[in-house]
Amino acid sequence: MAIRVDFILGCTGCGKGRVGRALARRLDAEIVSVDSMKVYRRMDIGTAKPSAEERAEVPHHLMDIVEPSESFSAARFVEAADAAIAEIAGRGRRILAVGGTCLYIKSLTEGLFEGPGADPAIRATLRERAAAEGSAALHAELQRIDPVAAERIHPNDLRRIERAIEVFQLTGTPISELQKQWDQSRTRYDCRFWGLRREKLEQSQRINLRVHRMIEIGLVDEVRALLAEPAGLSEVAAQAVGYAEISAHLRGACPIDDAIEDIKINSRHLAKSQRTWFRRWQGVHWTDIDEADTVDSVVERLLPQIVAA
Repeated sequence: MAIRVDFILGCTGCGKGRVGRALARRLDAEIVSVDSMKVYRRMDIGTAKPSAEERAEVPHHLMDIVEPSESFSAARFVEAADAAIAEIAGRGRRILAVGGTCLYIKSLTEGLFEGPGADPAIRATLRERAAAEGSAALHAELQRIDPVAAERIHPNDLRRIERAIEVFQLTGTPISELQKQWDQSRTRYDCRFWGLRREKLEQSQRINLRVHRMIEIGLVDEVRALLAEPAGLSEVAAQAVGYAEISAHLRGACPIDDAIEDIKINSRHLAKSQRTWFRRWQGVHWTDIDEADTVDSVVERLLPQIVAA
């Protein structure tokens, strides 16, 4: 029998982490983080990791597993997640997968997308263009050749932009079309999907407040310390929302107020791409929440559904 995994999904800043922890306490469950940036050690404030106390109360897996100087991929995530899920299930506890990194969710539940191999010449050319023209120019090209992929990929996510353009140049087919080869009827686990959804304006307001809170509790100092480490930040870690913008400020590229505004804008872009992806994802049981809701009130609505499913 396949291992059951309950996914708690939602856009950035929707409150899924707090709800996931409250559910885990009620269900005697452990949490597998499905977040591409919480894997990095010492990247705490900008990724909104739970506190040490919260993690002591509810076991969390796939946080702080690699150095910020290391690259991390969907394949590495699936390997680590599979090991964590097997370990948790072996101890007879329930599993909640909490997060919003869409590629990781899809890869964990359906398997990895097998596209054409990398072409060093194409990648070198694209990297040169990115250095000369900026990632926005490559994202604009992707918008022309594959608008579906461009809508899903953040304009600052240079690695995924390059890969999408590379696949198109190698195959003549948009990567979004090739990714339809994934069989949505195939799941690697007994998966149940529970989504938290907020109205767009409220979501944006929550994002703005969260950005200010991150600044207040020390995001600038956190990024400064990371940049001072001898190994530096990997390309993936350096592109994380919050870290990229503060890094630009610390290099003297922009005032701090502009960097803060850029974090808000890019966080809203991320939420938009997540909403687009989630709308296409089949089988999600959505719970609409608003500013009047508390964590407890959301849990009281979700818990009976999860238990009965």
